[in-house]
Amino acid sequence: MAKMPPPEELLDIKYTTPVKGWMDIRPEFRPGVFSYPGKPDIIKGLGFPNSREWKPTDEDWKLPENWREIISEGFRERLKKYRSFKVFMDICVRCGACADKCHYFIGSGDPKNMPVLRAELLRSIYRNDFTFAGKILGKLAGARKMEEDVIKEWFMYFYQCTECRRCSLFCPYGIDTAEITMMARELLHLVGLNINWIMEPVSNCNRTGNHLGIQPHAYKDMMEFLIDDIEDITGIRVDPPVNKKGAEILFITPSGDIFADPGIFTYMGYLILFHELGLDYTWSTYASEGGNFGLFTNDTMMKKLNAKMYAEAERLGVKWILGGECGHMWRVINQYMDTMNGPADFLETPVSPITGTRFNAAAGTKMLHICEFTADLINNNKLKLDPSRNGNIKATFHDSCNPARAMGFFEEPRYIIKNVVPEFYEMPSNTIREQTFCCGGGAGLNNEEFMEMRLRGGLPRGSAVKFVRDNHDVNTLACICAIDRATLPPLCDYWAPGVNVAGVHELVGNAMILEGEQERTTDLRGEPLPGYEEE
Repeated sequence: MAKMPPPEELLDIKYTTPVKGWMDIRPEFRPGVFSYPGKPDIIKGLGFPNSREWKPTDEDWKLPENWREIISEGFRERLKKYRSFKVFMDICVRCGACADKCHYFIGSGDPKNMPVLRAELLRSIYRNDFTFAGKILGKLAGARKMEEDVIKEWFMYFYQCTECRRCSLFCPYGIDTAEITMMARELLHLVGLNINWIMEPVSNCNRTGNHLGIQPHAYKDMMEFLIDDIEDITGIRVDPPVNKKGAEILFITPSGDIFADPGIFTYMGYLILFHELGLDYTWSTYASEGGNFGLFTNDTMMKKLNAKMYAEAERLGVKWILGGECGHMWRVINQYMDTMNGPADFLETPVSPITGTRFNAAAGTKMLHICEFTADLINNNKLKLDPSRNGNIKATFHDSCNPARAMGFFEEPRYIIKNVVPEFYEMPSNTIREQTFCCGGGAGLNNEEFMEMRLRGGLPRGSAVKFVRDNHDVNTLACICAIDRATLPPLCDYWAPGVNVAGVHELVGNAMILEGEQERTTDLRGEPLPGYEEE
């Protein structure tokens, strides 16, 4: 990663109108603003077209000879297949209500990161190729021909969109610009324009069941390391079942939770919770990933990667699925899973075996969010909690884009946090809940070479965190997404130093009083609990 300038320099953002018209400005590929292309062996292995060595800074991108025809035919197919795509191409009146809602525009000042203009990159070709007015009036009707600079522009800006859907919230016509980005990326894939940070996790998940390519024995070994840590801290050795047939519940969470700090502390929280409940459940080394980077490629790959959840639930003979803290996993599950791979009639509507609560909202997918599960436990007084163990934490909560805007999932995480942490403060109202700002690294853009844009895109979220840090001494940003747990630490270090990032179930694991536990002196990170600082 290139050395980043200080925040004061990144804040020197010019929102002035460019001298040239937007069609006359060429994309500038410089370090920090684009992601590296997919590796040829990975692209070939997945069966995607035009695998080859290339770089965005090259003049020649080695496109197929007939790339214009491929794009045009792909465009035509999608207009026919997806009515929403056709509607979104036609109904925008360029009112600009979305213009200042994108975190990348706010952080960069680049007009092409206004959602309305980003979509216009695609609409201009649509008008030229598929509308009468565009064919007759050309540029006067906002149409332009497909040229190499246009396809390079698509690559630049549709991989500068995290599909967070905040712009859609403010569109008076209900245009979902994230779906426009999805269509644009599908078209780019047709001619071999993709990025490795998406394609490698897709390839890994396709081969091993998780984004990190963790083999079953390695997954079990990593789990054992965390079990050892739990025993050192609590004196309790948990014994989580793996690939257990006939369990009542299958638990699936992102593999990022078992891989690195701070996700591993959330993973430890899950293990502690399930052990204390005596839950009849199982982990799976096959369905060892909740995330689905197929969402960022095309619908076929998204469906394939999603299918393992139901396939494994059927193989193991469970009654229903419990899902961990993840972001886009829940968008895929709630918006697409039931129609892609469902209905899962062999599963039952989730019922908590501890409280008896029936979760009818999950009747379609048969899959329950762990925050719904835990909030219900707390509401029914089924957990012994000592919030003072989190007494050194003043927390706020980051609504992860996909659960917030795709599920309307706002209250359960807050309810849990308020029961396990003594002090909780909200960020400004226009930065939370459905108006939440992106972490800057969603939709497969959580890579090091893209760090400048990630931090620029993280400016709105970072500013809101800084606000509660400065006004309430908040030192912890809680979240329910594995990508957030990876992207928010560098964002906070840059825009709001002194604020840590934690998963909600890390805080639960800290606060839970376990039957037969030893006197705890540290939290799950091994840091002293309040009152034990000198020991």
